[in-house]
Amino acid sequence: METNSYIEPVYLISAVAEILNIHPQTLRQYEREGLIKPSRTNGKIRLYSQKDIDHIKYVLTLTRELGVNLAGVVLILQLNQKIEILENDIHIYKTKIKSINNLSVVPDTKALVVQNTSFDMVIIEKNK
Repeated sequence: METNSYIEPVYLISAVAEILNIHPQTLRQYEREGLIKPSRTNGKIRLYSQKDIDHIKYVLTLTRELGVNLAGVVLILQLNQKIEILENDIHIYKTKIKSINNLSVVPDTKALVVQNTSFDMVIIEKNK
């Protein structure tokens, strides 16, 4: 659960650059590349939250420590988002499986078939 102080945009670009020991231009480039999306005041001043800073630290880890270029970072972030969505879907389907617990034909086995596209997703959960 994220607290308001974690997601509240309060840091100016100069403060974030100093905290992370990077040039403000790096933050502007990350924004142009779509890697970060700082909030803006009515006067168009960029403001960053602690969550934004943590996200930028992740991007810096990918680029500096792992040698990933910015195009690769974009792809990694997109894949991370898809994984998160799929993990949420799995959680929902596991919850549905538990709700149909008593309808199982094979003892100690539950299955749920979901079809959203031309592919079927079958989730089978065996009790141990």
